[in-house]
Amino acid sequence: MTSGDLQLRRAEKTDADEIFRLAREFAVTFRPERAPFDAALPQLLENEDAFLLVATVDGTVRGYLLGLTHLTLFANGRVAWVEEAMIEGGYRRHGIGRRLLEEFETWARSRQAGYVALATRRAAEFYGALGYEVSATYYRKMLRPNM
Repeated sequence: MTSGDLQLRRAEKTDADEIFRLAREFAVTFRPERAPFDAALPQLLENEDAFLLVATVDGTVRGYLLGLTHLTLFANGRVAWVEEAMIEGGYRRHGIGRRLLEEFETWARSRQAGYVALATRRAAEFYGALGYEVSATYYRKMLRPNM
């Protein structure tokens, strides 16, 4: 994999098919559906508090990261949250995730975020190697139980 040309850039509407393909690799409660995805993508691309970054190898999207910043009261301003980070199966462990996260951190700093946080069950070793530490337990309540 690493013999290809790796590029990071902001996502564009024309990346929709490739990002959707990767989003479907999440083994989570929700299974992405195309109509809601197509409704959300343009809104995220236009949202100044959202950062949707893609990693391409030889022009094909092989990974993406969606992160957001928002204001808080307790942290004296903005914080950043990684909502989704996905690297295509055959392209993992080649530095793509690290590069995406570093680029997100740079963006979050430019927005004066005090920290970056995320929730994960599968990549604790990866995030720990990048200086992230366990900070809290993640709770969730399903509002649409039929999903």
